[in-house]
Parts: sequence; C-alpha cells; structure tokens
Amino acid sequence: MEIKLITTELLDDLSLQASENARLRMNYNFHESLNDNVQKLLNAMEPDTQLPIHRHRHTAETYIVLRGSVNLHIYNCRAELDKILEINPAKAVCGVDIPAGQWHTIEVLEPGTVIFEIKEGPYSPLTAEDILEK
Repeated sequence: MEIKLITTELLDDLSLQASENARLRMNYNFHESLNDNVQKLLNAMEPDTQLPIHRHRHTAETYIVLRGSVNLHIYNCRAELDKILEINPAKAVCGVDIPAGQWHTIEVLEPGTVIFEIKEGPYSPLTAEDILEK
C-alpha cells in the first residue's frame, strides 16, 4: 500500500486526458480492484460529456468538486426534472451526497472540472433498469 497525493499536476494530467478522450472524461481510481468494498476515484470531466440519468439502487454516491463546477440534475421516477443544484467550491458548495436510488445526472459547467467520487463497492455496472430515458 502506498500513499497517493492528489496534486495539481495529477489534476492537470487527468484533465488533459479527459479533453482528448472521445467521452470527454477520465477516471483515476484509488481503489485496487472493482471488487473493493469502497470505490473511490477522481473523475475529470469536460463540458459536453454525456452522462445518462441514472441511479445506484443499493448505494449512496458522494461527489466532492476539487476544481471547476457542475450542475447536479435531480429527477423523479417519471423522468421529470425536480431540481438543479450547482456544486461549485467558488460559491461555497463543495460537494453533495446523493442517497441510494435517487435518479440524477451531472452537467459539467467548466473545462478542467475534477470531482472526487466515492461509493460502496463492489463496482456494479448500470443496467437498463438503472438508466432513465427522457
């Protein structure tokens, strides 16, 4: 086990990789395996990245915005937008804890945005019933 620093250089490198990736995002995992009981990662995202409206039925999900800003879109089960929450450390809102089962997606507002994400493991890919079509 080694100590891993979260440095500006790491964030810059990850943001560059995200900007060059077709999905406009890139992960840096701190967990050793997708089977670990805790999944913790950096997620560098660029504006126009597409994240489906989704939920995690069995686990809460926490986002801490390290730099940049995002809008968290909260939906009900009828695919209706309930609210939009801006997560922006420059505006004194640094993160959010999303309860298990809550439909949500992220809209990235600034280039170079990086969040720290944590949820219970093991990793479970989204299934069709965990993605909400508008």
